[in-house]
Amino acid sequence: MAGEASAIYTKTGDDGTTGRLFGGRLGKDDALVEACGDTDEAVAVLGGARQALGDEGDAALAELVLRLQRELFVVGADLMTNPRARDRGTPGQSQVSPGMIDALERTIDDLVAERPLQPVFIVPGATRASVALDVARTVVRRAERHTIAAARAGADVSDQVLVYLNRLSDLLFVLARRAAGEVQEPPSHD
Repeated sequence: MAGEASAIYTKTGDDGTTGRLFGGRLGKDDALVEACGDTDEAVAVLGGARQALGDEGDAALAELVLRLQRELFVVGADLMTNPRARDRGTPGQSQVSPGMIDALERTIDDLVAERPLQPVFIVPGATRASVALDVARTVVRRAERHTIAAARAGADVSDQVLVYLNRLSDLLFVLARRAAGEVQEPPSHD
């Protein structure tokens, strides 16, 4: 036998808890775990956006979305880090770094400079990619709300995580408008 497959199940979460990075456990219903679940959901939705962008021929935006997916793994790790072991984390790998936030802001500024946003309310649905990006934006906003709730309840939450999630939702709004291109929403029938 070449090797045995490892089991996907550990049974350690059967008691309703989940492990933290660098030790400790939290209830699966904890606001931090909710926020981490939201970031995981955003990664999945962004996968759909990346696929749609590739199908629509926008390789540059698809590559950017892949970067954002990877950064959301960093956000999840930061959220789930045991606060007593925070010094063991690595900026950009298991902790959100100021550089990650700066990169989001530069990307937003560059994209808006290339194509200024229209001052109108946009109904999502212009393209598959824009829809997926809009859904990802709403999931990231939910992650931000759960993260704030956890912090207000006393959890040790990095300020960098909160800023990152806020900027990411802004970037996803800009990306959704970019992915929509010149497609207009359907006219209303009065």
